[in-house]
Amino acid sequence: MEIRAGIHSTVSCNSSLALTKKFKTTNSYTNLRNALVVVESDSVVVGQCRTRTLLTCELYVIQLLSSLLCFHSALMDEETQGSYEEKEEEKEDVQEGVPNRTAAEAAAASDSGGVNARTVPGVPELCAASPPSGCCHGGEKMAVLAYSLGKREINQYFNIKNAKLISSVIVVLLLLIHTASRYYGGSDTCDWLLSSGRYLGENVWQPYGCMMHKYKSTDSKSCLADKRVAFVGDSRIRQLSYSFTKIIDPERKEEGNKHEDIPFHEDSSSTNVDFFWYPEANDSMKERLRSWTQDRSSTPDVIVLGAAAWSIKLHSGSSETLQRYRVNLTTMAVTLERLAEDAEVYWVLQDPVNEEALSADRKMITNHQLELYNEAAADALNGSKRSARVKLLAATRQAAMETIVQSSDGLHLPQGTLNVGAMILMNAVCNKRTRPIDGSCCQGARPPSLLQKLAVCVFLGCALVLLGLHAMGYGRHRHRPVPPDVESLEERKPTTAPGPPGLTAPLQALCRMGVIMAYFYLCDRADTFMKEQKFYTHATFFVPLVYVVVLGLFFNESTKETKLLNREQTDEWKGWMQLVILIYHISGASAFLPVYMHVRVLVAAYLFQTGYGHFSFFWLKGDFGLYRVCQVLFRLNFLVLVLCAVMDRSYQFYYFVPLVTFWFVIIYATMALWPQVLQKRANGSGMWHLGILTKLLGLLLLICYFANSEGFFQSLFSVWPLSKLFELNGSIHEWWFRWKLDRFAVIHGMVFAFIYLVLQKSQRMFEGRGEALFSATISNLLLCLSVVSFMAYSIWASSCKNKTECNEMHPYISVVQILAFILIRNIPGYARSVYSSFFAWFGKISLELFICQYHIWLAADTKGILVLIPGFPSLNILVSTFVFVCVAHEISLITNDLALVAIPKETGPLLKRLGAAGGLALVVLLLTTGTGSVTAPGAA
Repeated sequence: MEIRAGIHSTVSCNSSLALTKKFKTTNSYTNLRNALVVVESDSVVVGQCRTRTLLTCELYVIQLLSSLLCFHSALMDEETQGSYEEKEEEKEDVQEGVPNRTAAEAAAASDSGGVNARTVPGVPELCAASPPSGCCHGGEKMAVLAYSLGKREINQYFNIKNAKLISSVIVVLLLLIHTASRYYGGSDTCDWLLSSGRYLGENVWQPYGCMMHKYKSTDSKSCLADKRVAFVGDSRIRQLSYSFTKIIDPERKEEGNKHEDIPFHEDSSSTNVDFFWYPEANDSMKERLRSWTQDRSSTPDVIVLGAAAWSIKLHSGSSETLQRYRVNLTTMAVTLERLAEDAEVYWVLQDPVNEEALSADRKMITNHQLELYNEAAADALNGSKRSARVKLLAATRQAAMETIVQSSDGLHLPQGTLNVGAMILMNAVCNKRTRPIDGSCCQGARPPSLLQKLAVCVFLGCALVLLGLHAMGYGRHRHRPVPPDVESLEERKPTTAPGPPGLTAPLQALCRMGVIMAYFYLCDRADTFMKEQKFYTHATFFVPLVYVVVLGLFFNESTKETKLLNREQTDEWKGWMQLVILIYHISGASAFLPVYMHVRVLVAAYLFQTGYGHFSFFWLKGDFGLYRVCQVLFRLNFLVLVLCAVMDRSYQFYYFVPLVTFWFVIIYATMALWPQVLQKRANGSGMWHLGILTKLLGLLLLICYFANSEGFFQSLFSVWPLSKLFELNGSIHEWWFRWKLDRFAVIHGMVFAFIYLVLQKSQRMFEGRGEALFSATISNLLLCLSVVSFMAYSIWASSCKNKTECNEMHPYISVVQILAFILIRNIPGYARSVYSSFFAWFGKISLELFICQYHIWLAADTKGILVLIPGFPSLNILVSTFVFVCVAHEISLITNDLALVAIPKETGPLLKRLGAAGGLALVVLLLTTGTGSVTAPGAA
């Protein structure tokens, strides 16, 4: 007995209502099975009524409930257009080195139980322990059909294609909104820096819409070398000047008479910061300013002024004094404008006071009075905002509103707030000069480099050629969509192998890539969108982490095979690790040492998988051909090479790809060099096992030699053209640090793969569905050891004192937690038989997610956070994440499409293209002299 999707039947309304009533009063599939009699014909008898409709009301209710559970599956299954399934299989083989299952294995997996794939494609197995013929019938089959029908309906509307369309519309709308906002509301990030912001945490200030660089002594001396800075005003300005000079010289102490001028000189940079005591905006202050206009040689490069509290105090807040203040500032405005032609002039608005804490002789200084004086200053100095050169510093006032209660006397600000004000001033003065990557305030977009201009020309050229071909009708209607399967709406594989792609296919892929790269540029090189700095709290890391883990566990499905580290499981592993790393990056969790060390293990686990996967492929298949090598290198490096050109960054900046590429070449060389030891050869004689172990030992010794010879390592990779690939800011240090930190992870993966494959061949393990990996005693013992080891590493990571100490131990002990996780995940048969489809989906695009986060999810080369929707942090994260994931998925497809064209299987054409690529690379290396000074991204 079987449900057929093609049944066409009807049911009377009375029968439907009766069945609905019966179903609502039951709580089990048994009653439902008794209520519905399904026969092997084109009709269904419900009670005594003959039915002729596809769905009864009750089945539709079940379908809607199932649709909710199908939503995630729908997003995953729509990607199977044309021969994409075959491409994805090939891509996974290339990236991981894990061989495909044989036909016999696939058949065995299919026969192990569950629903017949022809009947309900994509539906998880419901009863794997029973044969298909009698396992699912009645109510169970009704639920299965409901799942399939719900999946069909969801797939019509909710799929990745529609998600990408929605994300494109969102990006266009946001681009228009931000452009209009900057045009009509002002696009000067200096105004944003000086005018408003908010506290992220204690003494951590976030300006509106831009990032504030945290200047230190070296940065500030470099910026202010041979410069003169003048602070003019009362005791509040004197405090600000002290905080400013402490950035230059942290050992600076508050010295001198408080009511006199206080000079400061820094010898090494010839920087002068002077304080001039002028507590009131009166004739004395005007004379000082006028003297600077008459003698240009004595004019400071930066002038910071402010006064009002003393005027209120000395004259008891009279209205006449306020009027005189207004007139004086109006007169001084002309002089300040003249000074601003050659210098930077800032007027500091008055900060609030804590009226309750003021002494008796200061009680007349009220916040109401201060507001009146601030309004007068703003009117006098910034009446015509478009042309005003004197800048108002109002952000310190806003910051003081939250901290003035901490003031000791109610008038002077606490030191933390003063430090915020000094850092705002330093950013306003220095960002345009030093151009720090994490200081987007007060600096515009850099002019495009030669490489960026060439990239634009290439993408525009592809677009023009494609338009020309389309106008001529070339390639139009050449590729017809593959008809969907009737039941699941999934694309069917073509019965014949796909032909070579036409000329328009790669051009379309390059045009799509060009549009995506334009979005990258707008996000992280232009000043179109806003950026904010990170701030770590335990909640910002652990709350989304728990949410993602729960979400991933909710989407459980049965694996196609139950081998250790099968494909679904490795995709799942990569997926959840990548999501953790993303949360780690956006939350700034590197500041918390235990989290930092655990994320270091995740990076080591990626390299462990690289060693495991590629060793397994070479050991089992022995395919050392040029085609596969080029496929791997292309898929690993295509996105990064494009980003190097578009984003004007060095190859080493995206450190993970050079690391994985390097280790792939090492694995290939180890396995391909004579003598080639493969499983086929080792099956004939066990001596060949010693041969492969000897190779691995030689590789280990080579790694140890390089790790203990930093000078030789750096001299080797400083040779041109290797230096162009591995240098960052003219130094090999970053590459040395990354390589040394996880130097043993790959060889750990290779050794593990060898031991596993040997044990598997000798049938020492049990990998059947539901079976423990070893005997009960050994399995329990290994599980206990794994749990203890896993927890022991976590305890050690939590007790580390500093990153340097932890990083020294990391290469030797990271494998402990990796192996512990593998054994915990694979020894129990039930754990090995299921996987999270949610995590696995992200695992298939983990490389693209890791690279794309640099510029379109994070900002300022991972130093900050991209802000698409200002003022709503949670909504901003949701929207930017949605767009980010869609872009990463599309880049994965583009890379796959271009790999089919760029890497032909025939040796002759492949060699010609390699020669052309080498010539192009040589020209680019000769044309470019390196990237600008950038900071390496945070450890991940």
